[in-house]
Amino acid sequence: MSQVQPDMREALPGPGAVRPALGPERADIAFEVNGAAISVNVPPLRRLSLVLRDELLLTGTKVGCDAGDCGACTVLVDGDPVCACLMPAASVAGASVTTVEGLANGRLSALQASFLAHGAAQCGICTPALLVAATALLDKQPRPTEAEVQDALGGILCRCTGYRKIIAAVMDASLQAASLDFRLPQSGHAIGSSPIRLDGVQKVTGAEKFGGDSFPADALAVLVVRSPHYHASFAFGDLNGWAKAHPGIAGVFTAADIPGKNCFGAIGPFADQPALAEGFSRLRGEAVALVAGEREAILDLDLSDFPIRWSELPHFLQPAEAQAEGAALMHDNRPANLLTSGLVERGDPEAALADAAFTVSGAIDTSYVEHAYIEPEAGYAYLDGDTLVVVACTQAPYMDRDETAKVLGLAVDKVRIVPTATGGGFGSKLDVSLQPLIGLVALKTGRPAALAYTRTESMISTTKRHPAVMKATIGADADGLVTGMIFSGDFNTGAYASWGPTVANRVPVHASGPYATPNYHAEGRAIHTHGPISGAFRGFGVPQATIMQETLYDELAGKLGMDRLDFRLKNCLRNGSETVTGQRLDSGVGIAECLESLRPHWVRATADADAFNSANRDRKRGVGVASCWYGCGNTSLPNPSTILVGIAADGTVILHQGAVDIGQGSNTVITQICADALGLPLEKFQLKSADTAITPDAGKTSASRQTFVTGKAAEKAGRALREKILRFANVSGNAALQLDGQAIVIREGEATRRIDLASLDVDAEGFVFRAQETYDPPTLPLDAKGQGKPYAVYGFGAQIAELEVDLKLGTVKLIKITAAHDVGKAINPLLVEGQIEGGIAQGIGMALMEEYIPGRTENLHDYLIPTIGDVPPIETILIEVPDPEGPFGAKGLGEHVLIPTAPAILNAIRHATGVLITKVPATPTRIRAGIREKDGIREKEARR
Repeated sequence: MSQVQPDMREALPGPGAVRPALGPERADIAFEVNGAAISVNVPPLRRLSLVLRDELLLTGTKVGCDAGDCGACTVLVDGDPVCACLMPAASVAGASVTTVEGLANGRLSALQASFLAHGAAQCGICTPALLVAATALLDKQPRPTEAEVQDALGGILCRCTGYRKIIAAVMDASLQAASLDFRLPQSGHAIGSSPIRLDGVQKVTGAEKFGGDSFPADALAVLVVRSPHYHASFAFGDLNGWAKAHPGIAGVFTAADIPGKNCFGAIGPFADQPALAEGFSRLRGEAVALVAGEREAILDLDLSDFPIRWSELPHFLQPAEAQAEGAALMHDNRPANLLTSGLVERGDPEAALADAAFTVSGAIDTSYVEHAYIEPEAGYAYLDGDTLVVVACTQAPYMDRDETAKVLGLAVDKVRIVPTATGGGFGSKLDVSLQPLIGLVALKTGRPAALAYTRTESMISTTKRHPAVMKATIGADADGLVTGMIFSGDFNTGAYASWGPTVANRVPVHASGPYATPNYHAEGRAIHTHGPISGAFRGFGVPQATIMQETLYDELAGKLGMDRLDFRLKNCLRNGSETVTGQRLDSGVGIAECLESLRPHWVRATADADAFNSANRDRKRGVGVASCWYGCGNTSLPNPSTILVGIAADGTVILHQGAVDIGQGSNTVITQICADALGLPLEKFQLKSADTAITPDAGKTSASRQTFVTGKAAEKAGRALREKILRFANVSGNAALQLDGQAIVIREGEATRRIDLASLDVDAEGFVFRAQETYDPPTLPLDAKGQGKPYAVYGFGAQIAELEVDLKLGTVKLIKITAAHDVGKAINPLLVEGQIEGGIAQGIGMALMEEYIPGRTENLHDYLIPTIGDVPPIETILIEVPDPEGPFGAKGLGEHVLIPTAPAILNAIRHATGVLITKVPATPTRIRAGIREKDGIREKEARR
């Protein structure tokens, strides 16, 4: 019997696709859009979102779920916000529709200006919907309260910002129109300033083009046939006959059509995933075939008769099952289904624990967490001569190029990756997804091929955060100094490797937390199952390990009779400390400063909780604290970035910046760094973003490396270009540069020198002066015991969570989170705050609600992520302890900010209830069960 995912046929390409005479009957529907009368000839039941995007090319209206769950398609119909994906075209006949493109009317609205001023747009994929819905609110209530903003925007999900800056932008919209300052900082003043982000305007006007926003008009639509089983063999029937029986189908493609090596993977030696499965599938959602056809044919295609026969095979979803005696091997070269393991060992932890005055032990299990970016994977491919061009959302264009070339049997220089704007990534868009699939169709048919994943397709086929089964023991002496720790963790890496090796090796380095631990043993194991592929997700396993370590620190402080904050300060790393890998940290260690900055907040919060708890019986408040540290970049591996900057004959400074901006702000931050290093103002810079044909490789956007690694390359390139210009002018390094039209003016004291750029020779790329520099952080390999220098720079942070627990219901109300993070140097403080708030929101989800269950939570209705009402006020404290290795002293930040949130919340829940939740997330059911168990134990003890 043929079995496919029934909603897979909803995978739709974007605007302008060919529309042959196929599909349902059409009708003329007249309505008004953004003040203009229009008429479209479409099927009456066609989604309004598709009509706006495909027929009218108003791609500011985004499609994130086609189910009304994410709200990204919100538009106004007669002034009221609606989900355009749920509204049939016939329903707007005679109505007035407003999209984000209609808000500006030639210049930014006050609300759009306020979004820019507050940094309320990060990746930008949800921004149009938020702007549209907020416009409707402001039309009725020009000065809304926070509660009114939350109510108006509650149906629109954002995964990047943490919502706090969105709320502020809407509340302040009436104040921002006249005060928005588009001026950019002058020479030498870019670092430490917060100019309007350089790519901000297109995000708030809807002009930004994401993966599904610019498909060619003649592109074939591609549909992926996927396994409905966790493990199964399959066989195809008459594919050619089936294709001929369905008008508009151009072809069906399987693994047999792949011309190269049908295998890809993020880490070369561990590459093991086929682009299309051959004969059997190892996980639910695995791609087995491609159907390409005209857009209308694909839209209405019924796959119930697709010629494929499935035979289910035994499967296991838990690491314990995978490692049980007699368990079948998923990969022949991986005994006991162990992908790999990582180890860090120092001193004699067994003896240290035996001699410790106090020890604590515990076990914590965490769940799959879905990335839940609002933009599902999307892109298109076409042939430019003999070069395959893939235009898609991604975090790693050069990795995409290499993997796509390998699968399709092409030379690397015959594949070009052009990243679009990326609507969130958080790690999952590091992995190849649709790139080789649309590339294969383009190669086989000679026509452009386009594919946009449905929400369900994205969730079942892409990577997740590793579920972890962890246990640890920590000991301290009578004075409260930690003497030893033993940690072990099994990480469910799923069917294929992805970034499992990185997690297994990074976790043991970090599982001690930012604390001096002289005797230590930590092991992380990545184990294969038939579950979803687990890959990179903001922290590479460190958030899970930190939950284990930080909850034990609270328990150990209690045994010692010490204040929980004081205990952490007593043991934290400082300049001159050695880490568990034996690395001496000579400078740049800011964890003590982070913790000290929290002290007044800690004192106030615990006093508030004590006062509340003494007056309430059924609701209790708790306060929790947790710390983090995180090595920026790859673990003991090469990690280079290259930046090219030059000055053209017309006086434009052109920066080839290949670091993909997925919302974190690298387009702006790296330009700020280069500007001050060069000594010219930001306004003179023209940015050329990632494109493997024209931009040097700045490495992948992951591991909190772009500000540090690519930023350092940008600093080096800026300084090198400055030196070339000054040497040409024969002046000293203290001279000031200025661009005056087509001339560089150099001032040194009273002397002035003018270089006429138009009179000089230009190179093939139009540069008069140019510099290209590469930076690779100085690290050392880890030896057999995990000793060495795995990272050149670490970032540090600590957070306090204040919350209230309803003891009868088990529900948690977050009151406030205070976050202190050592960023070395805040290149752009507003963007730093945005990263902190966004990371905390994801940490809240991990702690309290996010639990991906294969086969059950494959949409944004059943899988819960924080909404605008779930994120409390966040107070950010920026600590700047410069690291001499970073650009202008800066460190990475993106992943650090998520790490302490969940353990701080879990510690606060225990403070409020006396119960530690050992299965994360801490849902109301689990909290209530823990309270009942604690009360039952107390009753038994009382009866004794």
